[in-house]
Amino acid sequence: MPTPTSPNVSLTDPNTRSLAWITGSAGLIGSYFLQTAAKSAPGWRVRGLTRHDFDLLDFGAIHREYLNDKPQLIIHCAAVSTVAGAEANPSLARQLNVELTRVLADLATDTQFVLFSTDVVFDGTKGNYTETDAVNPLHLYGETKVIAELLVLRNPRHLVVRTSINGGISRTGNRGFNEQIRRASEAGKMMNLFTDEFRSAIPAAETARAVWELASKQCTGIFHVAGATRLSRWDIGQLLEKRWPELVPNIQPASAKDYPGPPRALDTSLNITKVQRVLTISLPGLDEWLAANPHEPF
Repeated sequence: MPTPTSPNVSLTDPNTRSLAWITGSAGLIGSYFLQTAAKSAPGWRVRGLTRHDFDLLDFGAIHREYLNDKPQLIIHCAAVSTVAGAEANPSLARQLNVELTRVLADLATDTQFVLFSTDVVFDGTKGNYTETDAVNPLHLYGETKVIAELLVLRNPRHLVVRTSINGGISRTGNRGFNEQIRRASEAGKMMNLFTDEFRSAIPAAETARAVWELASKQCTGIFHVAGATRLSRWDIGQLLEKRWPELVPNIQPASAKDYPGPPRALDTSLNITKVQRVLTISLPGLDEWLAANPHEPF
C-alpha cells in the first residue's frame, strides 16, 4: 500500500489517502489535529474518535473498528489528562491512560502509533528536561503516563510525544489553560498563579503542526514538543492579561509550596533541542507566538 508521501498518491482523492485515527478528538489537542489536518497532513484522511462514536473502554468495539478501518496511523490523545482528574477517579485514569493505550498499541503492531504523554512524568527538581532524563512522577497521573510510555516504546516503530500545558480554543471552552483563566476572570473569581512553578506552555495548534510533521517523517522513540520559553504560571497569566484588554483578570501571585493539594512538580520545563532539529518550522515560545499572532483566537 502506498504511503502518504509516495509520489503516486493523489492528495485530493480521499480513496487514495491513508487513514489516521485521532482518539480524544473532542479534547483540546485532538480537535486541533482535525483542524490542522488539511494544511499540515494533506496526505491523510482523518477520523476523529470520541465517546459518541463508540466507548473507547469497549475494547471489543475498538478491535472491530480497527479491523474495519485499518488505519495507517493512530494519534492517541484520549486520556484523563490532569492531576486532579486522576486523583478524583483513579480507576478511570488507569483504564484510559494505561489499559486503553495497551489495547491500541497492541493492535498497532505494524501501524504508526503516537502516544501523547506529559511533562509531569518528571519530578520538577531541575527543569529543562531532555528525552533521556530519568522520570520520577509525583502523582498518579504521571505514573499512568510513565506506564503507558513503556508499553508503547516496546514497539520500535512507535512514538511518544511529551508535551506541556497547551492553550487554544476547545469545544467545551474550558480545556486550554488560557480558557480557564479567562472564564475565571469573566466570573470575577480570584486565581492564584504560582511564581515558582515553571512549564513550557504551547498553543495546541503548534503542537498539532509539529506532531503531524513527526508522523510524516515516521519519527520514533521519544520527542519533547513544547514551547521554547520557560514560563511560570504567573508569567503566563500576565501575558494573557495583555491579550484581553476588555477584561481585568483577577489574578494574584502565589507560591506552589503553599498549595494544599497533591505535591506539585515545580519545574517541568522541557528541552526541545531534539525536535527543533527535525522540524521544518521551529516551535515558538508562548510569548513569541502571542506577539506574532495578535488576532488569532486564544
